Amino acid sequence: MKAAARIRRDEKGQTATELALVLPVFCLLLFGIIQFGIVFNNYVTVTDAVRAGARKAAVSRLEANPCGAAQDAIRKSAGGLDQVKLTVSPCVSTWQPGTDVTVEASYPYEINLLGFVAASGRLTSTTTERVE
Repeated sequence: MKAAARIRRDEKGQTATELALVLPVFCLLLFGIIQFGIVFNNYVTVTDAVRAGARKAAVSRLEANPCGAAQDAIRKSAGGLDQVKLTVSPCVSTWQPGTDVTVEASYPYEINLLGFVAASGRLTSTTTERVE
């Protein structure tokens, strides 16, 4: 009986030690998942905004500035992003019916894990539609 009681007494701080070893790794993994989720959300927003801009450009060929209308549509559709950081490229098209119009936008990203930048770059999306 005394040996079993002594073993239990010797293992008193084992749980706290294991927690101290595992908690930083767990927190780093959790923060990485959160940061990746934010970057993925931004990518989906940019992609959807470019799609909306390309659609606007495809149906706006008779407007005075169809490219400007497409860029406005991109910025309105990407309302959740920082508009200063959002880069919208000029449209590429001859604006004749049946030709293609290409719209592109990009947004910077940075995966920051406890002050350490693990990855950074630009999220870029391009969409091409046929001018109506």
